[in-house]
Amino acid sequence: MTQQTGVITIHQMRLHRCEGCLAACRPERRATPSYELPRSLSKCGLLKRARRSPYKTLVARATRTDNMAEPSPPAPPALPTPPDNNAPPMPWFGMDIGGTLTKLVYFEPKENNRRELDKETEVLKNIRRYLTRNSAYGKTGRRDVHLQMENVTIRGRRGCLHFIRFPTSEVGAFLQLARSKGMADLVNTIYATGGGAYKFEDDFKKEVNMRLSKLDELDALIAGVLFVDSMNAQECYYWAPPNEEPVHQHATDTPPYSAEALSVYVRKPFDFSSPYPFMLVNIGSGVSMLVVNGPSDYYRVSGTSLGGGTFLGLCCLLTGCSSFEEAIALAASGDNTTVDKLVRDIYGGDYARFGLPGDLVASSFGQMCSAERRGAVSREDLARATLVTITNNIGSIARLCASNENIQRVVFCGNFLRVNPLSMKLLSYAMSYWSRGALKALFLEHEGYFGAVGCLLHLDSNHRRENVSRHSSPSNIEASRADR
Repeated sequence: MTQQTGVITIHQMRLHRCEGCLAACRPERRATPSYELPRSLSKCGLLKRARRSPYKTLVARATRTDNMAEPSPPAPPALPTPPDNNAPPMPWFGMDIGGTLTKLVYFEPKENNRRELDKETEVLKNIRRYLTRNSAYGKTGRRDVHLQMENVTIRGRRGCLHFIRFPTSEVGAFLQLARSKGMADLVNTIYATGGGAYKFEDDFKKEVNMRLSKLDELDALIAGVLFVDSMNAQECYYWAPPNEEPVHQHATDTPPYSAEALSVYVRKPFDFSSPYPFMLVNIGSGVSMLVVNGPSDYYRVSGTSLGGGTFLGLCCLLTGCSSFEEAIALAASGDNTTVDKLVRDIYGGDYARFGLPGDLVASSFGQMCSAERRGAVSREDLARATLVTITNNIGSIARLCASNENIQRVVFCGNFLRVNPLSMKLLSYAMSYWSRGALKALFLEHEGYFGAVGCLLHLDSNHRRENVSRHSSPSNIEASRADR
């Protein structure tokens, strides 16, 4: 605001960044005559509210001297995205209830005006504090703090995404917790995907009087992948040796599945800014493989029932472990060559004619035909052989599908890869070996949570769309659910 010969001119005025008011987010008005406010401000009393705003009011200031012309005011900063006053009430969640693990994404708003803070109920405050101030909920619920995403905007609200998981077998305990926290008093509908959205629908209605608005898994998955990647420049990466040369080129090289060989792999960023087309391999309880040509153009090409659920189930059966984390820890210190039959066990060395190195697995669990071998094998070796079997199978099928579809980018995601760099390295080796170095196995930072993110995005009308998948028949939708 400047003063000239008794005339006061308002150069610009930005009232506040309050999200609860649409008027504050309208295009900037031109300078008005002295002491005269725009009608829209005088009618709604926004100026009075602006004085109480927790945000700083930006007013251009200029000085003038007799020998210096008045400088022009600086360009105003960009206005915040107008909030949607018709948005559903807080809290906002998206859920993916898989066959083994349930994933929940919670949106915590970071900008609240005084009116919203006054209206925020004690129940909502308690839910917010409970979810954001804890990283563990009971014995099995966990919040992946390292995946937290700041400055995310949904329906004009800027906030933070929190990523929470718990075993699907504990859905009953989750509902009891939701009821004890009073969540049912605030929310009556949650967007959800996964087979559990059908399986537990009646439980949600009975226990907390909530309706599950069910979304197609593949729709939610693709929407979540593309959204998170657009918000996180470091989302996509791959594993490879420092020089990116194959780890097993000669018979004297270190066996490719050994801890020594895989220890040289390092994580490297991958530019996924121009992704299309790509193949998305979603490893949950089972596996689905999708070709993605665009945000709304994708189709399922294949899948396998041998996925993360298979690995955990076999490890529980063979080793007596009781959790995924325990199974991975066992596999990390095991040796699959005491369990698997290798090429050298059959040929005495390499199968040179077809370029098969002697350390390549010829028959998974092939050594277990011998009673003597079974008596000497360890729990760790059995877990390692199980992991190598599953990753080899997934990598081989993915490579064949990519070759058939002429796809150069193959992205792996899913909770099977959570806290599991060993599986990523094994997949990286398998993809590189079977494609003769032509394909990289790409991975995503927020593995496993994309379906839940896609459900949360359904709250935003800008992300709602009709998919034009080439294969959207009911049979294919049912097949994708079966893979989960």
